[in-house]
Amino acid sequence: MQNRYKPEGHLYGTAENTEYIKSESGLRLAQQIGKTLEGVAVSCDRTLDLKVDLCGLTGVIPRDKAVYVNDGESIKDIAVISRVGKPVCFKIEDFYSEHGEKRALLSRSEAQRECIDNYLSYLLPGDVIDCRVTHTEKFGAFCDVGCGVPALLPIDRISVSRISHSSDRLRCGDDIRCIVSRADDEPFRIFLTLRELLGTWEENAANFTPGQTVRGTVRGVEPYGVFIELTPNLSGLSEYRDDVEPGDDVAVFIKSIDPKKMKVKLVIVGKQGKASYTPLKYYVSNDVTHIYKFIYSTDLSSKITETDFT
Repeated sequence: MQNRYKPEGHLYGTAENTEYIKSESGLRLAQQIGKTLEGVAVSCDRTLDLKVDLCGLTGVIPRDKAVYVNDGESIKDIAVISRVGKPVCFKIEDFYSEHGEKRALLSRSEAQRECIDNYLSYLLPGDVIDCRVTHTEKFGAFCDVGCGVPALLPIDRISVSRISHSSDRLRCGDDIRCIVSRADDEPFRIFLTLRELLGTWEENAANFTPGQTVRGTVRGVEPYGVFIELTPNLSGLSEYRDDVEPGDDVAVFIKSIDPKKMKVKLVIVGKQGKASYTPLKYYVSNDVTHIYKFIYSTDLSSKITETDFT
């Protein structure tokens, strides 16, 4: 299924979108054909109505049309206020005049409803989709999966290597790929997972050899040792040190790599300061749209670690 519903911001600035919003005639044509457009929300007034810049004509998204919610749910003020300064999608519902100024009545919720009905409601566990990180929390990251519709990426599904906060791995505005782990109908909810796209133990371990000295990130400090992340899906253990803490960037010597036990033994040889942001590396090609099963563990391991999406 070809997806024409992208996270907010992907449509804004395109030639097609610009052509529609640069004139009133273009906006009226978009209304006639039911086209979803994007513009930047420039302000939010005391009644929580969003104002959208439409190249000389003001668009207004009333509070009750700013966010799609399930039946029985209420719109949170922060969900409206947080859109200021960002591109928002919308359908054009009407045109009117106020204080001698022409305005367009817009509905973001209607654009989101269409996205849900025509795209998101058809998603199945295992589908690989494009997302944009909108905000990060300790328990996970919220991602725009189309027209501003949010989905939750729990922190334990971001990577195999454990992190203390989703911002340790992701930043707001990141365009990422995720897998649908669960899709609920009533109420409508989508949950995501990322770690299955970041490679198996063996794929990640193939990037390293014993005797190398490489960079790593401290993810945990225990009395019996220090857990150090080499990649988001591969960590090793070094002996305990009291001068490091989670988030530190360190240089480590690789003592051994054991595929049978899926263990990497490390020695910390230097401390570099705090870890910097590193873009994700995917081990699944861009043309893959569905995954049925992901087996993280090696063939030699007695412990099977897998995710079954069937």
